[in-house]
Amino acid sequence: MTVIVLEPNESSNAENETAVDGELDVPRRNAFGHDFRDFEKESMRNAIVQECYRKNHIYQTCEFANKKKEEYGKLNKAEMSIWDLDEPQIDHLLQTAEAIRRDHPHEHWLHLTALIHDLGKVLLHPAFGEEPQWCVVGDTFPLGCAFDNNIVHHQFFKENPDSRNPAFNTKLGIYSENIGLDNITMSWGHAEYMYLVAKGNNTTLPPAGLFIIRFHSFYAMHRHGAYTFLMNDEDKEMLKWLQVFNKYDLYSKSKVKINQEEVKPYYLSLIKKYFPEKLKW
Repeated sequence: MTVIVLEPNESSNAENETAVDGELDVPRRNAFGHDFRDFEKESMRNAIVQECYRKNHIYQTCEFANKKKEEYGKLNKAEMSIWDLDEPQIDHLLQTAEAIRRDHPHEHWLHLTALIHDLGKVLLHPAFGEEPQWCVVGDTFPLGCAFDNNIVHHQFFKENPDSRNPAFNTKLGIYSENIGLDNITMSWGHAEYMYLVAKGNNTTLPPAGLFIIRFHSFYAMHRHGAYTFLMNDEDKEMLKWLQVFNKYDLYSKSKVKINQEEVKPYYLSLIKKYFPEKLKW
């Protein structure tokens, strides 16, 4: 199964040094020593990216996301193993996983999390609904409360119906202080879908692995410290692992190719350890 993905670049006003948001160290370079990309430096892609985010910010409402969760949460699209997915970004996924494996050799669950975190992009494939780019890739954010200014291309939210709904457009919206991110409706996309797939197939990945899968595109939180008022103590602990992961995930693409056949047995053993042989998607 082949999926062609045009991934909008997440925004960054990155500086070379590490910044500190509250108590969290936010990396400004990835594990390969490269600066995170910036929208303004990606002029050839900028118009495409902006249009993707414009549609995303207009159409991602609480009602829309809940309907998608209900539809895809049934896990009735396919039944196959993780390795059956012919993921076009496999090089990036393996580079990320192998870089983490190099630096954190004993965190086996984290190696597998890195390998599978983007597999929800199968939503772009016709067999999975052939969803448009704007509801599959890009930054994710909470719904049901005010849109934070740190969300990339925030200006487009003014056309989102939720921004005019008194129940949704206050700081807390429908939530309470420190309610915990488990209780938040997130915008729909590949991260939320893969999270549903992992949970629905009774994975034995630790909670931090599920946290990484679900929130790796929640840049307003883990890059800018937004929405901390929704987090509980457990979220804050797991965010530390997401910060570790994020350093490797953001543009770990390099010229060094990973020999898939060499590393495949290792990752197959991890898949067998943490997932059933066949998954419902």
